Amino acid sequence: MTTDNGGAGGGCGNGGEPELSDSLKTFGAVLKALRDEARLTQEQFAPLVRYSVAYIAKIEQGKRFPPRDLLDRVEAVLGPSAARVLAAAAKSLTRKAGLASWFRQWAGIEEEAISLYTYECSVIPGLLQPEPYIRALFDRRLPPLGAEQFEVQVTARLERQCLLQERPNTTFGFIVEQALVNRSLAGADVTCALIDHLLEVGRLRNVEIQIMPLVQEDHSGFEGPLYVAETSDNRWIGYVEAHDCSMLITESKAASAMLQRYGKMRSQALSHRATASLLEQMRGAL
Repeated sequence: MTTDNGGAGGGCGNGGEPELSDSLKTFGAVLKALRDEARLTQEQFAPLVRYSVAYIAKIEQGKRFPPRDLLDRVEAVLGPSAARVLAAAAKSLTRKAGLASWFRQWAGIEEEAISLYTYECSVIPGLLQPEPYIRALFDRRLPPLGAEQFEVQVTARLERQCLLQERPNTTFGFIVEQALVNRSLAGADVTCALIDHLLEVGRLRNVEIQIMPLVQEDHSGFEGPLYVAETSDNRWIGYVEAHDCSMLITESKAASAMLQRYGKMRSQALSHRATASLLEQMRGAL
């Protein structure tokens, strides 16, 4: 699993893919053992705890930081004894500090969010990137990725985009600078694929894409890219990243400020319909 944008993110100096910590792998193995003991497959277990099968699989593989309410949901399905065992395994997770764990937490928050808003001025958000664009980004990454890691990164990002269709009740909002499309990264063919993909994704009922025009005198995004998510208990959490480092923002005042900035930018950017019209014009000009 990679981060939202084209940078490495999710940790420092690890090629963009957070290493699996021993505590996450242990927690996942314990959850799998408890599930197996209850004679439940992932397909049977996931709806009982109200998560997707893919999400449970990633937790069991140690690729996702478990959400806070997982223990309560597990207890309701597997019983208090299983919940106590899982809680003991979870204690070590709280001692795993650092950037990689921040990203894993954000990844979990993102997959369970009921609203997710993104503003990007450096690269097309990962959830909106078509495969040719993804490959163009990783082709240009420094230091270069090995061939195997390159394919792992591409596959992970494409798999992550399933969120848009797997969570039809989640609101996804994106504000993207027009310059990112105009840049024509990797040439006209990749840009055509990008525009076609943006138009296609923008037709989903739960997705709103807005272009921030090249010329906009009133622009509230000068502090840089931002990501904000609304959790199932209606809390707002923010996330920022830059140059292989990332940070989760849980302090309510700071997250509220990010949400205010995003809200202001929504009024400054082109509407969803006007954005589609502009993208069609840009596509025709290529």
